[in-house]
Amino acid sequence: MLSFQLKLNSDERSTFRLHLAYMLIEGFVLGVLALNEFVFLKSIKGSNYQLGLLFQFSMIVFLFLILINEFLKRIKNRRKLLRIAGILSRLPLLVIFFFPNNEQAYQNSTFHIVFLGLFLIYFAGNIFINPNINYLLKSNYTHSNFGKLYSYATSSNKIVMLVVTFIYGFVLDIDNYIFTFIIPIMGIMAIVSVFVLSLIPQPEEGRLANSAGIFSSVSSSIKEMRDILVSNVPYRHFEIGFLMYGFSFMISVTVITIYFYDGLNLNYSSVAFYRNAYNILAIVLLPYFGRLLGNIDPRRFAALTFSTIALYIFFVMITDYLPYHFELYGVTIYYTLILYVVFHGLFASTMVLLWNIGSAYFCRPEQAGTYQSLHLSLTGFRAIFSPLLGVLFYELFGFTVTFAIAIFCLLSAMLLMRWSYKRENKQECLQ
Repeated sequence: MLSFQLKLNSDERSTFRLHLAYMLIEGFVLGVLALNEFVFLKSIKGSNYQLGLLFQFSMIVFLFLILINEFLKRIKNRRKLLRIAGILSRLPLLVIFFFPNNEQAYQNSTFHIVFLGLFLIYFAGNIFINPNINYLLKSNYTHSNFGKLYSYATSSNKIVMLVVTFIYGFVLDIDNYIFTFIIPIMGIMAIVSVFVLSLIPQPEEGRLANSAGIFSSVSSSIKEMRDILVSNVPYRHFEIGFLMYGFSFMISVTVITIYFYDGLNLNYSSVAFYRNAYNILAIVLLPYFGRLLGNIDPRRFAALTFSTIALYIFFVMITDYLPYHFELYGVTIYYTLILYVVFHGLFASTMVLLWNIGSAYFCRPEQAGTYQSLHLSLTGFRAIFSPLLGVLFYELFGFTVTFAIAIFCLLSAMLLMRWSYKRENKQECLQ
């Protein structure tokens, strides 16, 4: 039915089946990891700054794409690369099986350090996996179907995440240490998902052998990324806006977790609700926004996305002043946080598309991997300071000021995106 509606060719059909299978398996993994930061605070008893590091690791690893982008472009056997990266980065999660099941043991900071180290390794695998996702999909999907097919697979991913996170949250309330059994299982499933992804056909490319040394290759990669930012002005504006958005997101996301724990004293079931209920709306809206991204400029799409996160941060911020709530099956539901869930759903259904494939709309198909590598490298750059700066702002000024700073930066990013789009249209009209 999907093939008939979208008129998919044979390559698109086979690629979509593998892409969908990969996203479904990843849904189980990400559904569990959605509560990872709260597990680190509540069960493992990590500190606020350690929590900042845990989130920072998920992003800062992309900074190394500046160094390995040339290697990724020259690799001939991407299937082998993906499988090695999957095994080496996901298998270490099995160590968590040997973590203790009592609160007293976590007074020993060794477990905090080991947990952080294991997830640093896990996230490091993404610098090899994520750029190749864009490369494989952009090479096998036509431009007109790219956003649509990506949104369908992502909707399926979020349905699985939704169910898994809710179940995991309830189970964690029964046993705060069930993560020592669940996370290792997710490590195995994450390896399987990467193996499935590696089955997507790699297009034949006529490349000349590049015999340049490592330093020359790194220099070439940095120069290419610099030239892209200099010459592709719309893309440069897009990335500057993303830096401003990313700073806001990173200083707020860790502080929101701290607020749920310290400010509202929520249990796992409640956090599972707030961290995942938004996916219900995201699942419904993803196909629509997938089609929309294929029909409008990514900068206009970005302005819409940035407005939704500004609103969801706002409704978290005012919860401190309007703390009205009720209980439902062990879940504490705040009225203001219902609106947080609504706008978080809008944000999730747009950002997952914009962050993963937005950069591909500024380039030719064969450049998609390089553009996404640059995009992710800049993500790593802002992660150097943003998450820990968010914790610092919270400890110095409190929740309200921290959230207000984030909202101000988002409004600035929205204005930049709208100005860039209108500026380019005006120049085209004058030519």
